[in-house]
Amino acid sequence: MKSNLVKVAATLAVLALTSGSALAQSAADMIKPASTQAKNVVLVHGAWADGSSWAKVIPILQKAGLHVTAVQNRLTSLKDSDEDVRRALAQQDGPTVLAGHSWSGTAISDVGNAKNVSALVYVAARAPEAGEDFVALQKTFPDTPVRAGVEKFDGFTKVSEDAFLKYFANGIDEDEARVYYAVQQPTAASLFGARTTDTAWKSKPTFYAVSAEDKTISPEFEAFLAKRMGAQTITLDAGHLSMVSHPQEIADLILKAAGRQ
Repeated sequence: MKSNLVKVAATLAVLALTSGSALAQSAADMIKPASTQAKNVVLVHGAWADGSSWAKVIPILQKAGLHVTAVQNRLTSLKDSDEDVRRALAQQDGPTVLAGHSWSGTAISDVGNAKNVSALVYVAARAPEAGEDFVALQKTFPDTPVRAGVEKFDGFTKVSEDAFLKYFANGIDEDEARVYYAVQQPTAASLFGARTTDTAWKSKPTFYAVSAEDKTISPEFEAFLAKRMGAQTITLDAGHLSMVSHPQEIADLILKAAGRQ
C-alpha cells in the first residue's frame, strides 16, 4: 500500500513539473525577443509619399553608424510593395531594423518576418493582422479630415493640395509641405483594402510612434494598434509626417530598436 502511495505521489510530482513546464513554455512563446544590435535600417514610405519623406531622419541614423536604405516602393499593389521591400532587405548584410510610415505599416507587417529583420518600427502607421479586414477595423475609430481631400482618377488616388497642406502635412512649414505635395506618388485605390498574409509584429521586437495631432490616421487608432502589438511606444505632439517635423525623436526610436541606445 505504501509503495503504491509513493508511486502515486511520484506520478503527481512529474505531472506537476510537466504542467508547469508547459505553462512556462506557453508564456515564453508570448514574449518577444529583445532587440538585437542592428547594422542596417530599411525605411519604407507610405501612401501619397516617396522615399524623400525620410530625408531628415537618414543623416541622423548614418551619423550613428547605421547603413540606411530608403525604399522607393511602388504604391500600385501590396504585392508590388512587398517585392520592393523584400528586395531591399535581401541586400542588407546583417541584422536590420525595418521601419514603415503610414500605409507601409501594412508592407512591413507582411514581410517583416525575414530572417535578417531584428526589429520593426511603426511611425503613425497601419499594423494589420494577417487576413484582417483592416478598413473595417479602422472604421470603428474616429474619421479624419484628410479623407475628404482624397481624389480618385484611373484607379489611383491623390490628396488635393488643400487637404495635403492642412491635414496630411499639418505641423510642417507650408513651403516645406509644398515640396512633399509635389513629390507625392499616386496610390492605387485598391491598395488600402489589400489583406496581408503574415503578421511580423507578433514575433519581432516592435516599436511605435503615435502622432497625437494626426489628421490622416486617428491618434486613437494608432494608440490601439500600438497596444495590440505590445509595442514600445512614444507619443509625439506631431501630425502625420512626424519623421519630417520630429526627425530626432523618430531617429532615436529607430536607434533604440537597433540596440544603439
